[in-house]
Amino acid sequence: MKNPDVQLSRRRFIIGAGALVVGTWLPFGGARASALAANNAAPAAAKAGTELFTANAFVQVGTDGIVTVLSKHTEVGQGVYTGMATLVAEELDANWSNVRVIAAPVDTAVYKNLKLGMQGTGGSSSVANAYDQMRQMGAIARALLVQAAAETWKVPENEITVQNGIIHHVASGQSGGFGQFATRASQLPSPDTAKITLKNAQDFKLIGKVSGLHRVDSVSKTNGTAFFSQDIHEQDMVTVMLKKPPRFGGRLQSFDASATLQVPDVIAVKPTSSGVAVYARNTWAAMRGREKLQVVWDESNAEKRSTEEIFTEFREKAKSPGAVAATRGNPDDAFKHADKIIEAEYTFPYLAHAPMEPLAGYLFWDGESVHAKYGCQIQSIDQNQFCKYFQLPPEKVHIETILAGGSFGRRIDLGIEGTRPDLAADMAVVAKAYGPGTGIKVVYAREDDIRNGWYRPMILHRFRAAIKDNKIVAWTNTVAGHSFAEGSVFAAMIKNGIDGTMVEGAKELPYTFENFRCDAHILPGQVPTTSLRSVGSTHTGHAVESFIDQLLHETGQDPVEGRLALMGDAPREAGVLRAVAEAAQWKGPASTPGRMRGVGVAKAFGTRVAQIAEVSIGEAGIPRVHKVWCAVDCGIAVNPDVIKAQIEGGIGYGLSIALFGNISMKDGIIEQSNFNNYRPLRINEMPEVEVIIVPSSEPPSGVGELGLPTIAPAVGNALALLGRPRSSLSLPFHRPGTSETV
Repeated sequence: MKNPDVQLSRRRFIIGAGALVVGTWLPFGGARASALAANNAAPAAAKAGTELFTANAFVQVGTDGIVTVLSKHTEVGQGVYTGMATLVAEELDANWSNVRVIAAPVDTAVYKNLKLGMQGTGGSSSVANAYDQMRQMGAIARALLVQAAAETWKVPENEITVQNGIIHHVASGQSGGFGQFATRASQLPSPDTAKITLKNAQDFKLIGKVSGLHRVDSVSKTNGTAFFSQDIHEQDMVTVMLKKPPRFGGRLQSFDASATLQVPDVIAVKPTSSGVAVYARNTWAAMRGREKLQVVWDESNAEKRSTEEIFTEFREKAKSPGAVAATRGNPDDAFKHADKIIEAEYTFPYLAHAPMEPLAGYLFWDGESVHAKYGCQIQSIDQNQFCKYFQLPPEKVHIETILAGGSFGRRIDLGIEGTRPDLAADMAVVAKAYGPGTGIKVVYAREDDIRNGWYRPMILHRFRAAIKDNKIVAWTNTVAGHSFAEGSVFAAMIKNGIDGTMVEGAKELPYTFENFRCDAHILPGQVPTTSLRSVGSTHTGHAVESFIDQLLHETGQDPVEGRLALMGDAPREAGVLRAVAEAAQWKGPASTPGRMRGVGVAKAFGTRVAQIAEVSIGEAGIPRVHKVWCAVDCGIAVNPDVIKAQIEGGIGYGLSIALFGNISMKDGIIEQSNFNNYRPLRINEMPEVEVIIVPSSEPPSGVGELGLPTIAPAVGNALALLGRPRSSLSLPFHRPGTSETV
């Protein structure tokens, strides 16, 4: 199997003082990665009493038999540590109870995401990019252990078997655990990688099995020993909270800190490029001190518009086509000869990510090097920010990645190179302002993150469709809105005026039309924006599936059969739609009295997903979602239980933002501040969810974001059948301004 961008012929295995370390040998950057890997592996190595290692390792086998996997992907609750461990343990034939996972150090050359080209976690790419790589690591480690055992017992390698962490030689009756052979294995030369073969799928014992494997992070998260950024309490550290301009684009003009400095345990107050920093001995003092700050802001260049004024700009722009993302046939001519033209507009507000753990991070700068510790999601971007700000080379900047309490895109830090400083930049500026030699912990309150954070971009979709002889003969979609890529480290995603994330899920539909066009307008804005879980598909999936449902209704077609008739070029999308319809025993949208069922289908991150939602109108007119059926085709399913959990969680998150999620501005000020007015879905509102994983031999694709794109349109389409317009999903519950016109 091929392993992109990794030269298997250059793999070697480093002697690790009694332990086997499998990693990648790279002549440049290796020393840095080796040292950092050693530091990060210290907890795992301590029990075995081994020395730290001198390799940029992916897999470590200790003399105690413990298998430690270094994950290049951050665990933000999505189960990626379990995924990485499963891939290694499968090929290694390890005992699952002896497998541990720790975060890899920051070293892009060694630990880069092979799909993103940088070290980081996102785009539902973790298992997809690591599938071959981590299996190769497990297989190589197994080969070395087998060779070590064969040499120890003086028997042929081909007579040795490995099962559940035990190496056997049946003929002689000898057996031993991994730890028994780790030292000898570490001293062996690199094997001929051409002879390393990976298992066939029919031989899998862990991959794809619902076998009761516990998640590797479950125990610590259950008993409270899991360590998050908000748990950091280093000796003599100073806690910092920042007061930032209430309007985006505002700048500090002056401040009076006299009252703040009277608060017990407040140490200092300093101006920074982010605002005003309050330094204290604890979080409570920093918070109280910040409340007493008197600040005057220069808002001459700040954003002062309200939400509807921005949507008015989008609406005017969308009246004419933008940069063309995809086109086929001649839509304009088809409209001239149509029997009927259907138009619709869908608006999508700013959204806050609202992870359960607000952002926090620790940074120690000694004047010559930097050590940061927090739930870092894109290590390459953050390290680059620290390097630029402190004017240090990468080998002097270490990021220790720890568990993160959710992200949904919030921990993708565009920071200094973006439109507004974020966590990494804040950590840097407050440490620099205070001076070297003191550890600084920056803490965001939830109000900071919701009122002064980064958001899903505002977007507007304008659709037109032509009906001729009761068939859909033309479809156009003009998208207008903000691009988080513009001016950021992701600027290369914009090509020929098109931000690919704005039109993903809109320029390539599962439906085939003779005449088709998707175009887009990028409009500048001062509000800092970034990706939200499912990125562009969070709005394109909603808009596209709402509009196709409306067109099928106009032409008298069943929501399932009508979609299938248009899916001649999308067999996998048709497959998940058939699977979900079968599971829901679809016989049309009508359900029990007072209930209707709606449908949604989407492709995102290489995965196909279809949902059917059963909905009624509940108390106070709020939709009540009773059950959701979801079929997913994500290629080879590595951890079925994790996949189901991700889909279930994504559906809950998607319902939250569909029914209640809205960040609105009045005169440039964000109106929401916490869960009291940025309301999440409550536990009693969570529907029953049935997940169907469609068997597939395709390579693994993403699942972490796939619960979102189709839940909102499925619910909205059911609402339309209950006598509410599809756009009413947003109207009474969280935002005005969405319209639908026939």
